[in-house]
Amino acid sequence: MENNKGILLESGTNELEIVEFGIGPNKFGINVIKVREIINPVSVTQVPHAHPHVQGIIELRGEVLPVVDVAKAIGFPPSETPEKDKFIVTEFNQQKIVFHVHSVSQIHRISWEQIEKPAEMYQGSESQIIGVIKLNGEMILLLDFEKIVVEINPNTGININRLKKLGERERSNKHLVVAEDSPLLRKLIQDTLEEAGYMNIEFFENGKDAFTYLENIVQNGKVIDKEVQLVITDIEMPQMDGHHLTKKVKEHSDLSKLPVIIFSSLITDDLRHKGQIVGADAQVSKPEIAELVLLIDQFAL
Repeated sequence: MENNKGILLESGTNELEIVEFGIGPNKFGINVIKVREIINPVSVTQVPHAHPHVQGIIELRGEVLPVVDVAKAIGFPPSETPEKDKFIVTEFNQQKIVFHVHSVSQIHRISWEQIEKPAEMYQGSESQIIGVIKLNGEMILLLDFEKIVVEINPNTGININRLKKLGERERSNKHLVVAEDSPLLRKLIQDTLEEAGYMNIEFFENGKDAFTYLENIVQNGKVIDKEVQLVITDIEMPQMDGHHLTKKVKEHSDLSKLPVIIFSSLITDDLRHKGQIVGADAQVSKPEIAELVLLIDQFAL
């Protein structure tokens, strides 16, 4: 797992690969794209007054990285067989973090269509689950690692104060379509873009709903750029991911002129080419909301 570039999928196929890992008897998943490597646990240095979910820090190839105890973060009991535990070294949101889990079993290749959105009945606003995968008679829960990290360090999240450096803003009537599956992030993006003057925003929980909306506009005989001036999309979403949404928009004869900006925690130097292949006009890593606003200013029709 040291170098996972070899198993990264072709871009825009609406598939992903997940690493299945265990916490107690439960099975969870993390997108392979976030995983740098998987290692056996090494000695952890405790840090005074650290967040309760942070076990401490380790040194890995000259870098000092924080270790998050996933069981603690999701309210599960500690490992019964610590000798079998694993450290998953990740990179997203422009930072590297190590997640301490109880076991790592295998990699699955699946379609985003196989991932169901958690029902509100058991999800609740505090849930860290972004999707449920039914596989071989079992359920694998996709964990929201971004949320786990933001709960530990709110500064890593989208913050309206980041807009201060842009100064005074004029109001814009431009109509933006945003595909983002996290309710928390939808609210943050809405508040921040409204603060930046963009009041006319349509939100969708996944790429499939956003694409259906755009397609319906042209099927009803309307000219797309008169109705929508820009699309913003996350990458990881149930039903249809952002790369697949971008590809479908750019390959559609009536929609291809729409600018698409990918706004995701997965924008790294290694992964930027995936968005370029599907035709994204720009890509911004969360939580750089001020950079996103400047790109909206630049690309909106």
